[in-house]
Amino acid sequence: MAAVTRSRRATIKREADRIRVRCRERGHGTERTVTAIRTALPEVSALEAWRLALGWSRAGTVARIAALYRTDGLLPPGPSESMLCRWEHNGDEWPGEEYTRMLCRAYGARPIQLGLGRLGDGRTDRLLREIAFRYGRPEATDLLREVEPMSTAAGLPAVRESLQLALLADPSGSPAVSDLAEAAVEHYALGYGKHPPHTLFAEVRAVRRMLSAPLSGPGVAEDTAAGLRRSVGWLSALLGNLAFHLGDSPGARVHLATAATYGTRTGEARLLAWAHGAQSMVARSAGDHDTALVHAERGLTHAPGGLVRAQLHAWARLPALAGQGRADEADEALAAAARELEADPRGWAPGRFGFDAAEFALHEAEAHIALGRTEKAAARAEASASACAVATPGWAAATLVLALAEAPARPADAAQRALDVLSRIPAARLRSTSRARLTRLDAVLTHTTAAGVDDLRERVRDLPPAVDGQGNATA
Repeated sequence: MAAVTRSRRATIKREADRIRVRCRERGHGTERTVTAIRTALPEVSALEAWRLALGWSRAGTVARIAALYRTDGLLPPGPSESMLCRWEHNGDEWPGEEYTRMLCRAYGARPIQLGLGRLGDGRTDRLLREIAFRYGRPEATDLLREVEPMSTAAGLPAVRESLQLALLADPSGSPAVSDLAEAAVEHYALGYGKHPPHTLFAEVRAVRRMLSAPLSGPGVAEDTAAGLRRSVGWLSALLGNLAFHLGDSPGARVHLATAATYGTRTGEARLLAWAHGAQSMVARSAGDHDTALVHAERGLTHAPGGLVRAQLHAWARLPALAGQGRADEADEALAAAARELEADPRGWAPGRFGFDAAEFALHEAEAHIALGRTEKAAARAEASASACAVATPGWAAATLVLALAEAPARPADAAQRALDVLSRIPAARLRSTSRARLTRLDAVLTHTTAAGVDDLRERVRDLPPAVDGQGNATA
């Protein structure tokens, strides 16, 4: 972590105190206050944020820990203020198990919440159980039971490593390598919403780079090369989608153009159709509905029937037409999408990047908003949100669209829905599309004094960018 000046530390302390008072006035708990502090002050560690959220000085924290030692019938050996300062500001220096246990007891938090552990490692699991059974914190063991054995941190690199091992065995490529590359694409595509965009971007990029060597080598068989090209095309499509969700529209256009090129080269109609659909999405986000419609129509010329064609109608053509105010043609696009799904035996099954009934309803809701049909928009957005797991990207998108539909008539409800999204989803997982919807909602609510609007405005204003000024993802 970069050094922080003394004057900046004083500013951090004042700002954290202001946030703590505001959160207390609104009845927010400590954990939500910690989130507010770390959102507004990203250089503050989790451990320091908990102390600031409680309004404690380092001396006060040390005194409370000493009191816990005395309660246990022990002489308090520490920690000292200087030790606590090092733990708060040096991410490579953690307290030992005994001090971690005492910090958890003093703050009423788990090691993971304080940034002092990772789920699945033996040290953290042992501390969680001990805190639960010795100090009356049964929810700690509940947390252990809820943890999945494979996490983003383990699952994504493992896929890359398996493909790397296959390439070590066959550096020039082979049918097995081609099959593994296709499986990796499917893994990333179907798990797209489970990972923060910047994390998935790094993995997809690494795999695409690995495939460039066998693809450019002299000894690769043509059938293997064709399979590798298809995978490179889909990996480029993934990178384009991820760049867009990180707010990098120029980068998205480059990656998607590459995907379209490989779609043409390999004759992969589905890839070519999807790449044009994504280019339509990028153009639409910039307000260029004419270009968006051109890409949508190009995509439809390549899209096979069923799910893929339905996606192009609902995701690309429908919103472009609605953005142009062409209500009758937008309704026709919506009907065409529904017909394609009904005709496909697997039409409502999740497809690449999660196109399913929930996303279909989401696009319909946004089209209704663009056409001024707020009641229909609210109904379809609510259906979309109900079909999604809470706190997923799809749920966030649908909830914010519902808030946009409600805002003119029920501004307080709209503000509370948006605040719920912000309280459940970390800033690092907020896609550019959700950020754009939050900004739109803030603009719609500008002239209202309804409950929650001021809080929402402040939360939106304080959101860290997806990528900071130094080009780093704000995880």
